[in-house]
Amino acid sequence: MRIVLGAITCVVLLSAWGCKTAKLSDANDQFARGEYFEASKTYRKIYNKLTKKEDRAQRGEVAYMLATCYRKLNQAARASAAYQNAIRYQYPDSMAYYWLGRSLQAEGKYTQAINAYRTFLEWKPDDRLAGEGITGCERAIAAKDLPKSRYVVKEAKMFNSRRADFSPMFLDKTLQQIYFTSSNEKVTGDNRSEITGMKKSDIYYSKRDERGEWQRPEPAEGELNSEHDEGIVAFSPDGQTMYLTMARRSPTSDTSVEIYTSRRSDASWSAPQKFEITGDTLSAYGHPSVSPDGRYLYFTSDMPGGFGGKDIWRINLNERRGSLENLGPEINTPGDEMFPYVRTDSLLYFASDGHPGFGGLDLFKATLNSTGDRWSIENMGLPMNSPGDDFGITFGEGESGFFSSNRGDGRGYDHIYSFVLPDLKINISGWVVDKDDEPIPKAVIRIVGNDGSNQKEVARDDGSFSFNLQRGVKYVMLAGAEGYLNVKQEFESDDAEEDAEYGVDFILAAINKPQVVENIFYDFDKATLRDESKAALDELVAMLKENPSVTVEMGSHTDRHGPEYYNEGLSNRRAKSVVDYLVAAGISKDRLSWKGYGKTVPKTVTKRIAKEYPEFEEGTVLNEEFVLGLDEELQQKADQINRRTEFKVTSTTYDF
Repeated sequence: MRIVLGAITCVVLLSAWGCKTAKLSDANDQFARGEYFEASKTYRKIYNKLTKKEDRAQRGEVAYMLATCYRKLNQAARASAAYQNAIRYQYPDSMAYYWLGRSLQAEGKYTQAINAYRTFLEWKPDDRLAGEGITGCERAIAAKDLPKSRYVVKEAKMFNSRRADFSPMFLDKTLQQIYFTSSNEKVTGDNRSEITGMKKSDIYYSKRDERGEWQRPEPAEGELNSEHDEGIVAFSPDGQTMYLTMARRSPTSDTSVEIYTSRRSDASWSAPQKFEITGDTLSAYGHPSVSPDGRYLYFTSDMPGGFGGKDIWRINLNERRGSLENLGPEINTPGDEMFPYVRTDSLLYFASDGHPGFGGLDLFKATLNSTGDRWSIENMGLPMNSPGDDFGITFGEGESGFFSSNRGDGRGYDHIYSFVLPDLKINISGWVVDKDDEPIPKAVIRIVGNDGSNQKEVARDDGSFSFNLQRGVKYVMLAGAEGYLNVKQEFESDDAEEDAEYGVDFILAAINKPQVVENIFYDFDKATLRDESKAALDELVAMLKENPSVTVEMGSHTDRHGPEYYNEGLSNRRAKSVVDYLVAAGISKDRLSWKGYGKTVPKTVTKRIAKEYPEFEEGTVLNEEFVLGLDEELQQKADQINRRTEFKVTSTTYDF
C-alpha cells in the first residue's frame, strides 16, 4: 500500500451528537491526520454501536467517513459497501454517489458505476470527473469484446512479499539494479503505520546475477531506511543521487510527504536530506522522476495553482529559482495525476484517475508534439490497466519493464508486475523460380524499405527465401540471378498490431531461351490486342525497365491451321502490335525487334506445361504430325499451347 500523498487538514465535524462522543472525536482526529487505517477501525466500532432507529442519520454520516477511509486504503469493495450504507441511511451529500461510482468502477462493476455517476450528475450535471468516469466505464465495457493490447503482463514474484511492494525504478542505464518500495515484515522499525496499518515502508533493491536473473531483494544499504516511511524513488542519470519520498509523523502536525535526496558512495546511501522546492509547508510533494538528461525533476503535488487534486509539476535542477512549472491541462485534470516517469524529452508516462480509465489509477502515455506545445494522451489499455490501481511504471530494454498494481488484491496491497511488448512477427517469404517453375538456387533477393532498412538474402537450394519486416512500411523487392533478367515488386506491410505472414514469388526469365508471355490475347484472325492483354504487357514493360541493358525480339506463333504464308503474315503483325505497345509505354524502339514465326516452331512441352497439361509428356514436340494423332479435345489443347507470344533476349550490352 502506497504512502498517501497529502493528508486531510481539516477535521470533519459530524452532528452535535458526534462531537460529544470521545471515540468519535478520536476517529475525526485520526482521519484529519491521514491515519486512515486507525480511523477506519474506530469508525467501524462506532458504526456497529449505532443500532437505534434514531441513530440512522448519524449512522449514515459514520458510514460515509468509514467508506472514505476504505477508499484511501484502496479497498474498493469495502468502500463501495460503506458508501451504499451511507446512501441507504440518507447521507445528505451527493458526493456519496460520486465516490460510490469511483469505488464500483475500481471493482470492475462498470454498469453499476455508471448508474451511480448518473445519479450524481442529476445534482451536478457539468461535473467533469463524473463525466470522465462514465466514459471510462463505457470504454471498459466495450474493451471486453475487443482484443487486448499485445503487452504480456506477469507478476514479478521475485520482488513481491506478502505485504505491499511497489514503484520499481532502475538505478541507471546498465539496468543491472532495480529499487522499489516495500512494507514487508522485515522493514526497519517495529511500529505500524497509522495510515496503512502495515509496517512503515523501506527501500529495497535487487541485482542481476551473471546469468541476468534477478536476485532476492535486500534493504538498501547505508543510512537510507529508518523508522519513517521511505519510498517511491528516482535517480540521477549517473545513478549517484537518489530522489525519494518520505513521510514523517509529528505529534504537532498532520502527516504529509516531502522529497528528499541521498548520495551514493560505492553501494551505500547517505542519510536523506530534504529537497526544497518551494517555501510552502502545507502542500505535499512526492513521486519524484528525473528526466533522462538530468535537467528536470518531475514530481506530484497538491500545491496551489494546479487543476484540482494532485498535479504533475517539474522544476529545473540546475536553476530552480523561477523554473517551477505545472505540466498543464492536457496532463492534469480535476482528479489526481501521479507517479510520473520521463522516458524521453517528448514521452511521459503517468498514473491518473482523472482521465477516462478502467478504474482506480490507470497508466497513461503522453506524447509531446514536434513543436513542443501540445501533449496527446493515450490510455495504455488492457492488460496494462485493470479496474484496480495501476501506476509506478519503469522501462528497461525496449518495450519492457515493471509497474505496480493492486489488481485482484482485496486488501488493497500493491504488487510489482513485469511487462513486455513482444516484437511483431511480420515475415515475407516465397520462392524464386524460372518460367518453367524450376527453382533458381543462389538467386539474390534485396528488399529496401522506406524506413531506411536494406536487407539482402541468397535463395536456398529450393529457391526459397524469407525476410523479417516492420509493420506499416513500404518495400521495394528485387530478385536476380546470373543468366536471368531481374524482376522488381513493390509491397506494403499492414500497420495492424498483430503478427502477419506474407508471401511473394519471383518468376525470372532466362536469357538463353525464349520466354512465353502469358495472357496475350488478340481478336480472332486479327493482330489487334485485346484489353485483357494490358496487365501482362505492363509486367513486360516493368521487366524491360528493370533490365535496361537488354534488347529483345518479340515473336508470335500460330497453331497448325491455315496456309503457312498467311500464318506467318498474321503472326508478324501480332508481334509488331506488341512492339508498338512497348514503345508507347516508354521502351526505346532500338531495343525491340519482332518476327512472325507462323506454325514453323511448334512448342516443346516443358515441366510447367506438363504439370498444367498432364496429358502431354515433358519434352514432347507439339508438331502437326503429333497433334493429328490425338483425339479432338487434346488437339484443341495442343493448338492452344502452340498459339503464343514469346520474347527472347538478343543482347545484354545495350548502351542506355
